[in-house]
Amino acid sequence: MINKVILIGNMGADPEVRVLESGTKTARLRVATTERIYNRQTQESRDHTEWHTVTLWRQMADFADRFAKKGSQVYVEGKIRSHEWEDEATHTKRIGIEILADEFRLLGRRESSGEGGGYSAPQSSTPVDASRPAYPQPQQPVCQPPQEISSVDESDDLPF
Repeated sequence: MINKVILIGNMGADPEVRVLESGTKTARLRVATTERIYNRQTQESRDHTEWHTVTLWRQMADFADRFAKKGSQVYVEGKIRSHEWEDEATHTKRIGIEILADEFRLLGRRESSGEGGGYSAPQSSTPVDASRPAYPQPQQPVCQPPQEISSVDESDDLPF
């Protein structure tokens, strides 16, 4: 069984960072993902935005605290967790859903937002390989190092 989520979206606010009594740092992020939905009958498209609550722990929370800002484009990999509680005011059962991050990367930030202070990833001068997505790599070290993807040399004789 697999419980895995991958999100690429924009942060809707600065991270909410807390330090527990044990000294462990945690951060909560609000990440928006948007998809375009096309209606063939009306020939119109509309955007649908989904908001996700992402929880980071320890080094990832510290990294987000130092570098992530409202508007930053982020990559999150993790798992879905739900929790239930009873609302004391209305005595109704409530369900919350969050993403527990296993990996967190800054990809850049929205250029349309004119505010300063956000983290902007440097643009690479190397040519882009069209066979895989080209995500800018952050200058600062990420909590988990990116995996190296080597290009296939077409001159190799492969046995298959």
